[in-house]
Amino acid sequence: MHLLNAARQKFQCIPVIHEVSAVIMAEYFNESLGHSKAFVLVTAGPGITNTVTGIAGAWMESRNVLILGGQVKSTDLQTGGIRQRGIQEINGVELLQGITKSAVQLRNPISNSELQDYIDSGVRGRPGPVFIEVCLDVQAMRRVVDDFDSSAKLDENFSQDQGGELDPKILREVYETLNNSSRPVLLLGGGVSREVSNRYQKLFEKLGIPLMTTWNAADRVDSQSALYFGRPNTWGQRSANVIIQQADLLIAVGTRLGYQQTGFNWKSFLPIGKIVHVDIDRSELEKGHPKTDFALQTTSEKFLEWLGSLDFEGSQKFDDWVCFANDVKRKLPNNESSNLTRDGFLNPYSFIETLSELASSQDLIIPASSGGAFTTTLQAFRQKLGQIMISNKGMASMGYGLAGALGASYAFPGKRTILIEGDGGFAQNLQELGTLQESNHPVKIFIFDNEGYASIRMTQLNYFDGNYIGCDKKTGLGLPDWSFIAKSYGLDFMILQNGFEVDPRFLEVFQSKLPAIFIVPIQEDQTYFPKLNSRIVADGMMETNPLHLMSPELEKNIGDQVFRFLELEK
Repeated sequence: MHLLNAARQKFQCIPVIHEVSAVIMAEYFNESLGHSKAFVLVTAGPGITNTVTGIAGAWMESRNVLILGGQVKSTDLQTGGIRQRGIQEINGVELLQGITKSAVQLRNPISNSELQDYIDSGVRGRPGPVFIEVCLDVQAMRRVVDDFDSSAKLDENFSQDQGGELDPKILREVYETLNNSSRPVLLLGGGVSREVSNRYQKLFEKLGIPLMTTWNAADRVDSQSALYFGRPNTWGQRSANVIIQQADLLIAVGTRLGYQQTGFNWKSFLPIGKIVHVDIDRSELEKGHPKTDFALQTTSEKFLEWLGSLDFEGSQKFDDWVCFANDVKRKLPNNESSNLTRDGFLNPYSFIETLSELASSQDLIIPASSGGAFTTTLQAFRQKLGQIMISNKGMASMGYGLAGALGASYAFPGKRTILIEGDGGFAQNLQELGTLQESNHPVKIFIFDNEGYASIRMTQLNYFDGNYIGCDKKTGLGLPDWSFIAKSYGLDFMILQNGFEVDPRFLEVFQSKLPAIFIVPIQEDQTYFPKLNSRIVADGMMETNPLHLMSPELEKNIGDQVFRFLELEK
């Protein structure tokens, strides 16, 4: 109560319906803007427990969010093993300390410098959330700390640990390996900020190396760049997966190279090449999967600065490799004909391609965080440099989309924000339409309407013979009539049909400065190919194909052409 009363006098306060949305909004605000920060203020008890999913998501994606939580009076805290003494009391520090950089409970006032230190802990080394829980009586105390200066400003630059110094011996070996390479790939991860990637666009051109990004770095390169070859992933673009698997050298910068990037069959990742792994987190470099040849614990900026200083044969040296990669990209389009769509429905891949053409370079793109709408967008969207694209794939939680879109839109009021999310995911946090209604920001919401949880339905079909449960209306999952929902919040509403991109009504609503909801009709049994297949083997465990062997299998004549440098596993 006291923190809120103080905050309203100093900050722009944005009320939300549910606390998890506040954390997601702050995460996406911070991620999209960078130089300014949003923080979260929640009450004790359920206010804190409701933040857990958002905090966990920010932790997994290495994003800094500050959460201030209320707490009962210090004299009412639980002691002696009892579960609760104060009203709504829950120990937020114990609950959150495993998914934050710092989690502290304030039973006494602290100094500005101490507060500064807690806040800065969230950006030292690998970023993450910070949780500060303030007891009610501490909030209400008069200033009694000697060095408290109400005019002092916290460090606006959020000074960061710049990581270890680059080892000259390892750098020399990396240089020699690159110089002797004939098929290198440069993979940028979310640890390469937009500011840094923008600064090094000319370097990427100068190197002449095929360039790829992880999903968290999807907006770091223009899709029309001559050296851009996509987003490899377990649900990635087939052409990108095929190309990266034939590299003789992978330079992975600012990505942890987790299972989603390498495939669960990580031993088959980059089977005929060496890996240079650049990351701020030593534990990620030493985790053992995938096997790397050169590990550099440093910031992406330091490494790219070194890379830009190199004088090597570069550029035209890799022309044959770039030519081959372009041939693979032509032969393996992102919108595969293996996906059949019945009349009356929209093909999700064609829809995303069309939407990406309609989007401007100034738009904010929020592809939810899970499900078919999410993976389709990251497979088929053709990003333009200048766009900001944010998701949270680590947590892969439904319900992120609307809150994330709101956070980004508050960072850039007036900019069009394009949200793509499935009906099941959108239903989990649709209460924030109230926040959207109040802000009136131009958030354009595209809901993939397939009457339920398409990913769960597909899993139950593929692995459990179509024994469905809890995945659609037929199996007990209730979803609303979206037209009624839109009307109740006073939002423009349209159900899209094929050819929507030339419909004057659609274009008018899409280009307006007001929010709107568009329904994208997707058939219930729509397939989402290509995908990396897994199998249940005799002992009940899962076995997954290497990254390049996606389903459906390529025709032999195509495979012979695009797998030129690979010996396929029989």
